[in-house]
Order: sequence, then structure tokens, then C-alpha cells
Amino acid sequence: MELNILNIGVLTWLTFLPILGMIIVLLIPKEQKSAIRWTSLAFTLAQVVLACMVFAKFDRSLAGVNSADTMQFKELFNWINVKSTGWFGSIKIDYFLGIDGISMPMVFLTALISCIAVISSWNIEKSVKGYFALLLLLDTGMMGVFVSLDFFLFYIFWEVMLLPMYFLIGVWGGPRREYAAIKFFLYTLLGSVLLLLAMLALYFSVSVIDPATGEKIHTFNMLAMMDPANYDAGSILSGVSTYWRYMAYIAIFIGFAIKVPIFPFHTWLPDAHVEAPTAISVILAGVLLKMGTYGLMRIAFPMFPDAAMHYLYPLAFLGFVNIIYGALCAMAQKDFKKLIAYSSVSHMGIVILGMAAMNTQGMLGGMLQMFNHGTITAMLFLIVGVIYDRAHTRGLDDFGGLMNKMPKYSGIMVVAFFAAIGLPGLSGFISEAFSFLGAFQTFRWLTVASAFGIVLTAGYMLWTLQRVFLGTLPEKWNDLTDINGRELTMLIPLAIITIVLGVYPTLMLDVMNVSANTLVDLVKSGAVAVTGN
Repeated sequence: MELNILNIGVLTWLTFLPILGMIIVLLIPKEQKSAIRWTSLAFTLAQVVLACMVFAKFDRSLAGVNSADTMQFKELFNWINVKSTGWFGSIKIDYFLGIDGISMPMVFLTALISCIAVISSWNIEKSVKGYFALLLLLDTGMMGVFVSLDFFLFYIFWEVMLLPMYFLIGVWGGPRREYAAIKFFLYTLLGSVLLLLAMLALYFSVSVIDPATGEKIHTFNMLAMMDPANYDAGSILSGVSTYWRYMAYIAIFIGFAIKVPIFPFHTWLPDAHVEAPTAISVILAGVLLKMGTYGLMRIAFPMFPDAAMHYLYPLAFLGFVNIIYGALCAMAQKDFKKLIAYSSVSHMGIVILGMAAMNTQGMLGGMLQMFNHGTITAMLFLIVGVIYDRAHTRGLDDFGGLMNKMPKYSGIMVVAFFAAIGLPGLSGFISEAFSFLGAFQTFRWLTVASAFGIVLTAGYMLWTLQRVFLGTLPEKWNDLTDINGRELTMLIPLAIITIVLGVYPTLMLDVMNVSANTLVDLVKSGAVAVTGN
């Protein structure tokens, strides 16, 4: 599967097009704010067009996951090659990109959310050049995570994402922005250190034959790390169900769990969301949280199938805790934005529960929930941003009767709220249903308990709708204006996707199906070595 533009692979263009935009933005005089905004929009819009081309040409019959032959739009060449006579031999790091049914939805979601974030940032006036340059850099870091198949390259993109997000919260955020930015940075840095340690352990445990020289070398190739035959005898991670393999799995799990975030690693999220500008909250909820669950699917599960199977029940239990705890916390909030932040904790628990089921229905539900949550929660944060721009408050008890004053705004809100609740006919219902159907086969009583999260979600969403949009509008809000064209431009595409995938989910399920089956089969094969059956 090839799609080259000017002899450069499309995944390279997808990843680094925002960097090109960032360079141009930095060259534009800071006084020309309009040019900076339009340049940023042009490059992110071009990225969306490329993502749509890749989605259209994506072969739904190829699995990918652990096979280079079935990865699509591959780009592979030697990036770093250091000859050494030391005890660890030569170092070879490849520039290896490729996508499959796990990463394709995330590639499309990243491009879409990044473009919408630029539109949402149109009213930013403080250091416009710096803001949009960092936003474009963040876009590249996120996209690179989803297309990298070399662990070293993956880790670089993972870290590239950290710094722009820190500054975007710390400089352009709310009153407690420095505290929220530092908390986000420290939590994520802890996860990065654990990922680094596990990555190095994997590197020194896995060896492959270099086709150019014929010598055996260590590798960062993710696909090679999934094959037990490539582990050196006596290396730290060789063998099945060993102490060090479990420790490495736990380290990687915590690194990704912080990003999801899974309880009890979630406490950075509400602060970051509340203090971040609206566009950055949209990116946080729409894309960054998915990097955690994507990392579990791409790295933790297939590289440590024995440990993954061993810890399935604790993982499902954490999913249950996320669902119920996040919903209860959301119900207690009086800040609109913090309510949506805690709802993200709850809805990402559904992803975890579906993944832990380790069957096709649950895995598909988790993968689809990742995409659907990205679009639905992005709508919710944009809705909060629209009213905050006008009223400069997010207090749920400060409003009432907005449906009469802002009918267009309220119409979009209804779609987003009921999609979050999981109303049939909207995308949230399909992914939640698949997650619970899969989980019920594996963890019956835990799934029954988790399903109460749906009731709690309906409770706090409908209560919020009642307090903010129904009733009598206070006189102080008589001058509020309805949603404008720019705001509709960023919300309508998300609403359309929510409705289309609610009516015809096969459009996205077909992309994921073969890869989900392959991932489940790969992880379950690790159980054979553990249990012998």
C-alpha cells in the first residue's frame, strides 16, 4: 500500500506538515496575527485532507498489528547507525512508519481535532505567534506517536508532545495555570521515565539479523519485539511469565495509565482541563488521553501477552473504578468544564473495560470508544468554551434558560449531551454497547456493576442540561448572542460524525475489525505458554 507525494511517503507528510507550518508561522512578523492564524489553519486543513486520502485508500482486509507485511503506507530506512565493538554491539535505529486498523482511526482523529483546535483558538490574542507555533509542534508529536513502529522514534514523538502542552497550559491557561502545567509535566515525565526503562530492557533483550551486514544486532523495531523468537536466551526479558517481564509490563502500563488517565493516576487531568484554554482542553480530551490506551494496544499487550493475560482482572477492575468514580465526581461538580473533565475519566474507563475483556467485541468496543469519545468530548469542551467566551463564567448554577436565548447553540449541545449519555442512534451508544457486550462474557458481575455508570452519566448530564439550558434566563444574560459561524464550523463536523457513526458504525468498525481480531489472538496465544491450554 503506497501513497507518495513528491516521492515522500504520505505518513511523513501527515506527521511533519505541521512542522513546516510552524516554521512559516515563526517567519511571519508577530504583528500579522491574521496571517499567523490562516497559515496555521491552512496546514492543519491540508493534514485533514491527507488523512481523508489515507482513510479512503486504507485496505480493510489487512491486519497489521505484529506483521510488517500487512502494515500499510510503510516507510522504512536507516536513521541512526553507530558501529561499535563494545559489549552491546552496534546501534541501529530505523525511521519506521506504518499504520493498521488500530492506528488509522487515531490518525484521522488527530488531524481533525488539531484543525478544529486551530479554529477554536481564533480569538487568542496573547503571543499569537508562539501559541500557534507550539500548537503545530504538538500536532506533529501526537501524529508521530500513532504512526511510529520503531520504539525509539515513538518515544521521541511521545516526549515532543510534552513540552508544547506544558507551555500551552502554563502560559495561556487560567489563574492556576502554572500549578496545572507543572502537575501535568511531572505526572507525564514519571510515565516517560518508566517507558524509557522498559524500552531499554526490551532493546537489550531483542536481537534480529541485519539484512545489510548479516550480523545479529539489537533493535527498537516494535514488530520484532512482539516475536518471542527474537528474544536472546538469558536476556533480562527472555522466557515467559518471568519476574522481570511482569515488572516491565507494569512499568509500561503505569506510563500509559497516567496518560489515559486510569485511577489513581488521574488527578492531573481535572486541573489541566480547567486551566487550559478551550482548544487545548479539546486536544487533551480528544487525542492525548487516547495515546495511553493506544500505547497499551500497540506496545503493552502484544509485547507482553503473558503479563497482559495475567493482569486482565485487575485491569478490568480499574476500568470499573474509572467508570463509577469518574461519574460520581462529575455529578458533584459545579464547574461546567470540570464536570466534562471527570466525565472523560468515566468514559475512558469503558475503553479499559472493553480492552480487558480480551475478545473481539470488547476490543472493538474499546477501539471505537476511543474514537467516539474523542469527537464527543471535543464537542462538549467546545460547547463550554462558547459560553465561557460570552459570560466569562463556567458555573453551572449561574445560568438557566439558555435554550430560549441561544437555540442553535442548544441544538448542538443536545447532540453532544445525548451522545455522551449513549443514546441509540448516536455514536456513543455503539461503542459502549460493544464494550459492555465483550466485557460481560469475561467479567460478568464487574460488568453489571460498571453498567451503573450509564445511569450516573445520564443523571449528571440531564441535571446539567436542566440547570444550564432550561428554566428562566437571569436578566444579566439578556445580551448573550447565539453561536456564530466560526463556532458552528468547528462543531458541525463533529456532530455529523457523531450521527453518522451512530447510524452506520460499520464505516469505522470495518477499519478496526481485522486488526482487533489479530490483536486478541496474539495476546491470547501468550496465555497458552502460561496455562498450557
